[in-house]
Amino acid sequence: MEAYQQADTDATTELVRRASPPLLRYFLGHTKSVAEAEDLLQDTWLRVHRARHTYRPGLRVLPWLFAIADHTRIDGYRKWARTRQREVAVDQLPDLPPPGRAPASAQFDVHGMLEQLPEGQREVILLLKFSGLSLEEVARIKGSTTGAIKLKAHRAYETLRSMLSGRDETK
Repeated sequence: MEAYQQADTDATTELVRRASPPLLRYFLGHTKSVAEAEDLLQDTWLRVHRARHTYRPGLRVLPWLFAIADHTRIDGYRKWARTRQREVAVDQLPDLPPPGRAPASAQFDVHGMLEQLPEGQREVILLLKFSGLSLEEVARIKGSTTGAIKLKAHRAYETLRSMLSGRDETK
């Protein structure tokens, strides 16, 4: 990251190569299409570039990137909500899954279950499981304690477990 701050093109390429997959998985968990997730990823990289001077050397890069990604996602949702009020939706072709991925119907079930979780629990699961961050990193991103993140994750796991077993014990 320090080399990226100094405009090293090789460092930039390596940072984007390593950090884009977990960021994209995070956005895919929040959007209904690959195109939306890719747009959010691109916006995130623009913001990272503009904010690169705010990174403090010695700290882990992923929590800093995910904090920017989280703000980008929220701002993207606000923009989408404003646009939706002014525009009429047209039919779109569905996104096809990349080769080798599970069929859309299998992905829809997981996505649908995640959407049923409360926002805070869904965020924690996406950051922990889809983005691969640690409890401490998620706590730092969300401005919370590790204990609170553990509790949200536990409650989310219980809700998901009950959905998978066919019992509707959601609260």
